[in-house]
Amino acid sequence: MRGARVSRFFILSTVPLISFLVMPDAQAQISSREGIALQNQIQQLSEQLQQVQSRGQGAGTATAAAPAVPAGSSDLVSQLLQRVSTLENENREMRGELDQLINQVQTQNAAVSKKIDDMQFASQNGGGGGASPAASVASPSVPAAAPDKPVTAIELLKTGQAALKARDYDTAQSDASQALKLAKTPNGKLESQFLLAQSLAGQKQYRDSALAYYDAYNRAPKSPRAAEALIGVSASMLALGDKNSACQALQKLEAEFPSPAPRVKAAVTTFKGRASCH
Repeated sequence: MRGARVSRFFILSTVPLISFLVMPDAQAQISSREGIALQNQIQQLSEQLQQVQSRGQGAGTATAAAPAVPAGSSDLVSQLLQRVSTLENENREMRGELDQLINQVQTQNAAVSKKIDDMQFASQNGGGGGASPAASVASPSVPAAAPDKPVTAIELLKTGQAALKARDYDTAQSDASQALKLAKTPNGKLESQFLLAQSLAGQKQYRDSALAYYDAYNRAPKSPRAAEALIGVSASMLALGDKNSACQALQKLEAEFPSPAPRVKAAVTTFKGRASCH
């Protein structure tokens, strides 16, 4: 009798649990194929438990000499309870995964919406209602036509000297080289050569600038520009660390120009001191 009561207790306590699992609210929440399969399994277990319950109730009305519950009833109830517990765990895990997927989708949707809003704001305010950055990259504006380059030696010398004052030594060198090719007068060629030497010195190409200064000297050895060219040779050689050559250029200047301009004379004194000339 005690075994029959225990079996009946397990059966009666299990039926409400199964009934709870198959409530209409739970059925409404299960939408996936796995959920439907779990629902079917739970329904089958409910039917099996109802059959066991019917057998247990029929056995309770029998005589005391007859066995109250079949021999395997207790084991069957235990197996059913274990299967119900397993199905509950699977159902909870599946719902947890579904909640995670829903959260991920919501987070991604929020991020996409924010990017769209930012792009719209940038297009409306950043460019004054103009084209978007992507359109600007895809369709670059046509650059304005560059101004015409000077075509005469005099114009090239003017632009080159202006570039030299602005320390744009590359432009000064380019203009000087072109002016040297186009110049037709000795003075034009001398000024172009001197500008070329200055631009090379500005770029710290001292070996080339020393040669360019000496070429300027050779174009007009008796002109005031020739004395300045020798100063340039001395400065370039001093920058290269060749003090002996720097002093030789200064000695040549003093020999050929005993009364140089005050500016040249001051430069000679300065470079003689730097080169330690005797």
